Amino acid sequence: MKYLVTGASGQLGTLVIDALLKTENPAEIAALIRRPGAAGPLEAKGVTTRIAAYTEPDALRKALAGVERLLLISSSEVGERATQHTNVIEAAKAAGVPFIAYTSILNAKASPLTILPGEHVATENALAASGLHYAVLRNGWYTENYAMGAGSALQLGALYGAAGDGRISSAARKDYAEAAAALLKGDLPASGTVYELAGDDSYTLGEFAAQISDIAGKEIPYVNLPEAEYATALEQAGLPVPVARMLADSDAGAAKGGLHSSDNTLSRLIGHPTTPWQDTLRTAIA
Repeated sequence: MKYLVTGASGQLGTLVIDALLKTENPAEIAALIRRPGAAGPLEAKGVTTRIAAYTEPDALRKALAGVERLLLISSSEVGERATQHTNVIEAAKAAGVPFIAYTSILNAKASPLTILPGEHVATENALAASGLHYAVLRNGWYTENYAMGAGSALQLGALYGAAGDGRISSAARKDYAEAAAALLKGDLPASGTVYELAGDDSYTLGEFAAQISDIAGKEIPYVNLPEAEYATALEQAGLPVPVARMLADSDAGAAKGGLHSSDNTLSRLIGHPTTPWQDTLRTAIA
């Protein structure tokens, strides 16, 4: 099996599979999923599914057997990820996987964000210590992270956040998926290569709110809140406390430049400009 993508039934994983299928033989692609019930849509595309959770070392070793190029998509379970990712890395080493790529976060080792980067750095360090041939895709923010809140902004009459005037260099999720597929398919880079990935253009949340206003034909101001107050507002809106605090912390980090980059590595890797953030927002509102 040439390729295996973990988290393959998730939003990013599904898009990576689709990107690989544009040029690769489905028989060479495997999708790692946690539950058999998620296999149907993937197997309908002709790819093989293998079952294992990040918390199951034995199942992971079996699932990774014979794999040549592995994409480890970071877990969504904040607080548990370092251990889960280490399980995959150790299983890959035991299974003799020749190459592994990992989806980290933009500027992981120098980020002003305080919640998300730690587990990514721990995973990057585990990869470096593993002896495996590896590369790191440090993904910037997904435009969808903000675009999915456009509906709430329209209902509330304002876009709330804690990013101040910080600029955000986001790209569409499919851009990052194409980058991962391009890395897997291409000539392998030197072990330890790090790709800092971000959108070609940037915006402030004030500009994002102005674009919502233009698309919807309704004035939507941006209201900047202190980090703690924004976290509380998210909790009151029904988000779990850890998620609310993570989003508020990410906004606070954005205010310090943590989600901004002028590096165009992403567009160079995928061979075309990144998706304009306005297009992603327009699709979300539509």
